[in-house]
Amino acid sequence: MIADLRQDAPDSRLAEVRVGVVTFPGTLDERDAARAVRLAGGTPVPLWYQDSDLRDVDAVVVPGGFSYGDYLRAGAIAAKAPMMAEVARAATAEGTSGSAPLPVLGICNGFQVLTETHLLPGSMIKNDHLKFLCRDQRLAVESTATPWTADFEAGEEIVVPLKNQDGQYVADARTLEALEAEGRVVFRYVGENPNGSRNGIAGVANARGNVVGLMPHPEHAVEPGFGASSSGRGDVAMRSGTDGLRIFSSLLHQLVSA
Repeated sequence: MIADLRQDAPDSRLAEVRVGVVTFPGTLDERDAARAVRLAGGTPVPLWYQDSDLRDVDAVVVPGGFSYGDYLRAGAIAAKAPMMAEVARAATAEGTSGSAPLPVLGICNGFQVLTETHLLPGSMIKNDHLKFLCRDQRLAVESTATPWTADFEAGEEIVVPLKNQDGQYVADARTLEALEAEGRVVFRYVGENPNGSRNGIAGVANARGNVVGLMPHPEHAVEPGFGASSSGRGDVAMRSGTDGLRIFSSLLHQLVSA
């Protein structure tokens, strides 16, 4: 046997969790995000940018790509879509009977969209070297106080693919100080800073912790044979790194146990 590519079957209860995946014109990774949800055990639900019906989902992923070709600014036009208005409403709502606001994960272009909707602070600009970058990237999980990272240990490292040209996270000094002081930096680059992001920030959360933006792509590290060539635990065979899957399974476990 060259490599063992088997995965354990997920808990059948997780299939009850419905995770919406938004598609805009120019989105590239919605199928990958939906597959990540499915492999983690959940039920992916397609959401169209022109609609305003969340279809009774329990969480939302805003996936990567180049929505509207990154015209004006990356994510700026997509942020005005009817679906994003509904996502923003649900993510900031108090909910009924004390229920939590909608968990939202923005990946790469989705992170850019979340900053443009002001669900997350800061902004994304061109990489400091002005080149598109594609490589496996080591990250430190800085915060476990979100539904997307609750299954991790603080300081734990993971490896997932990174691919962007507008991946430099920027914010003013006061915002950066607040993010650090409040524990809202969720992911940080380990080793070389790949795009010049302030404080090496790869992902942040809102104040309530339900909305997370992440520049690298966990949905590309969910299946043995197709993931990264290393992991937070060391080298793996045949690109079998699946560190990204735990971000999606973490969400499902949190919602099932809530």
